Amino acid sequence: MIESLNYMPHPKQANAQLASHFTDLAPALNARQAAIESARCLYCYDAPCTRICPTGIDVASFIRNIHDENINGAATGILKQNILGGSCARVCPTEILCEDACVRNHDAEGQPVKIGLLQRYAVDNMALSNHPFARASSTGKTIAVVGAGPAGLSCAHRLAMLGNDVVVFEAQEKSGGLNEYGIAKYKLTDNFAQKEVNFLLEIGGIEIRHGQKLGANLQLKDLHAQYDAVFLGLGLGASKQLGLTGEDAPGLLAAVDYIAELRQASDLAALPLPSRAIVIGAGNTAIDMAVQIQRLGAEEVTLVYRRGFEAMSATAHEQHIAKENQVRMRTWAQPQQVLLDDAGRVRGMRFERTTDISGRLTGTGETFEIAADAIFKAIGQGMDTSSISDPLAATLKRDGDKIHVDDRFRTVLPKIYAGGDCVAPGQDLTVQAVQHGKLAAHAIHSDINPNIHLKPEAVHG
Repeated sequence: MIESLNYMPHPKQANAQLASHFTDLAPALNARQAAIESARCLYCYDAPCTRICPTGIDVASFIRNIHDENINGAATGILKQNILGGSCARVCPTEILCEDACVRNHDAEGQPVKIGLLQRYAVDNMALSNHPFARASSTGKTIAVVGAGPAGLSCAHRLAMLGNDVVVFEAQEKSGGLNEYGIAKYKLTDNFAQKEVNFLLEIGGIEIRHGQKLGANLQLKDLHAQYDAVFLGLGLGASKQLGLTGEDAPGLLAAVDYIAELRQASDLAALPLPSRAIVIGAGNTAIDMAVQIQRLGAEEVTLVYRRGFEAMSATAHEQHIAKENQVRMRTWAQPQQVLLDDAGRVRGMRFERTTDISGRLTGTGETFEIAADAIFKAIGQGMDTSSISDPLAATLKRDGDKIHVDDRFRTVLPKIYAGGDCVAPGQDLTVQAVQHGKLAAHAIHSDINPNIHLKPEAVHG
C-alpha cells in the first residue's frame, strides 16, 4: 500500500497551495453561459445524444428546460434516468458519447453543445423543496445490496423508489465507490461524492452499513438466506500484476491506492512524493495518477504504454490533459525489469521497445531504462477473489474474472443479481454502472413482486 512510499520526502508547497492545484478541471457554467449554450441545441427529432447515453437521459428535453429557465424540470428529467447525474456530468467521457454524437460536432461548427456542463449546471442549481421522487407503497420486501458504489447506489435508490426496503453493505468507511476513492481530485471537488450520496438517501428506505466486506465479515450464503434478493455491485477491487520480480519492492504500488489516499488526505503536504515517477498504463486511471503526482510537485512524471497513442483507452481529451500538465508520454515500450538500489528500493525500470507486426504486439529486443523513485501500476483492475470465496459465491458462473449475468442482470444463482464493473458486459464507465444498477432494480422488483405490475414508463425510466 502507500506505506511503501513513507521513506520519501513530502511536497515542498503547503497544503493551501497544493489544494489550489486540485480545483475544478472544468469550471461550472454561470447562468448567462448556460443560457447561451442551451440556445445552441437544435433539439433534434432523432436525438443522437440521447440514443448514445448509457442511461437514456433525454438530453434535448433537459437542455430545452434550461433554455426556458426551468432548472428544476431539467434536473428532475436528468435524475429520473440517472440518480448520479451530478457526478456523471463531471466524470463521464462525454467527448466519446453524447457530445461526440452531437450534430454540431463538425468542422464548420467547431464544437458540439457542451452537454456535460449543461447537465452539471442543471443538477447543481436545482432548488427542490423535497426529494424529486416519492416512494411507492411498501412491498414488504427487503433487498441486500453489496457495494455502495455507483451500481449499488443506483440499484438501491430505484428499489427504494419502487417501494422496497434496502440494506447496503459497504466495505469502506464512506459510500460512493470510485466517486469517493478512485476519481482524480480535480474532477470531483468540494466533497461532492458524499453530498450526492446524502441526496440519494433522501428517498428513504435505504440503510447503509459500513465496514462490511463480502468474503470477510459478510457471507453471500447468509445474505441469500436473510433477504428477498441480493444485488452484487462489487466493482473491481484487485489491481492487476506486472508479473515482474521486485513488484513488491518499496516504491512500487497500484495507482488506485495512491489516488485513494490523495482523495482522503486532509493535508496534501503530508503525502509522500517521489521526485521522479513512472506510471504504467493507458487508461483514465493512469492519466489521473500521472497528472495528480505532477500537480503535487514531482519533478518528472513519465507515463509509459506498450502500444501507440491511438490504442490507449484514455480518450484524446484525457491525453491532452496529461500533456497540458507536462506529463511525459512514452509509447511502444513494455516493462521488462524493476530496477532496485542497494537498499532494495525502486530506482527505475527497464523497458523493451515494442512494435506491431500484423496486429500482434512484438518485442524488438532493444531496451532502455527510465530512472524513477516510484512506479505506479495502472494496468487495470480485476475481481477481488476473496469477496466471492464462500461456498455459495464460488458457484457463481464467471466470464474470465467477472461475474456472468443474463440480460436482466441475473446470475446463475436464484435471487442473486450483479451489475457494474464486476460483470462481463460493459465499458467500466460510471454512467454504465448507474444504468446496470437501475435496470437490475427493475428486474429484482418484478421477480420478487410478481403480482405488482410496473407502468411501462417505469420499466424504462
